[in-house]
Amino acid sequence: MILTARDSAKAEGAARTLRATSGDVVALELDVTDSTSALIALRAATSLFQKVDVLVNNAAVLLAENRRVLDTPLEDYRNSFETNVVGVVAVSQAFVPGMVRRGYGRVVNVSSGAGQLSRMGVYAPAYSISKAALNAFTRQLAAATEGTGVLVNCMNPGWVRTDMGGPGAPRSVEQGADTIVWLATLSSDGPTGEFFSDRRQIEW
Repeated sequence: MILTARDSAKAEGAARTLRATSGDVVALELDVTDSTSALIALRAATSLFQKVDVLVNNAAVLLAENRRVLDTPLEDYRNSFETNVVGVVAVSQAFVPGMVRRGYGRVVNVSSGAGQLSRMGVYAPAYSISKAALNAFTRQLAAATEGTGVLVNCMNPGWVRTDMGGPGAPRSVEQGADTIVWLATLSSDGPTGEFFSDRRQIEW
């Protein structure tokens, strides 16, 4: 398994923790806002493991959480989209074509309930709108890879005790990751182009 982060030291620290329980975990530096960085990560990954069958797009920023839509600085919208949407596109453009050529792949985009149009309110406009755009990219990529053996879905992990979620979040990392693992290991007849929470399909 490969774990990436913008900060190579943080990536190695997280990988070291996972090695204690999850076996072989390799840390790589990856800045999703830099398309060149994505290609470098692809070359490193394929040199280590020959191929990449599963891609989990989990990088995200949460900016201006308590601002309203008209008060949120434009720069916060730009930075949110750069990481939460464009970064996912860049990494997918690097990794997914190889999956298509091999006829097998699983892509899991980590979204949020905040990105559901069916329930969207005033919370964190830049984050929420960018996650709705990520959901749209999921649908586009799933349609583009339909019939190739590549399954593309997105999921809502809920409010998880991470650096972003904070120590008061009600869900553990293990609970947040469960649906990611499930989607990453779907059988060939599994769903594609859908949105899930706790392994159940949810509204867009």
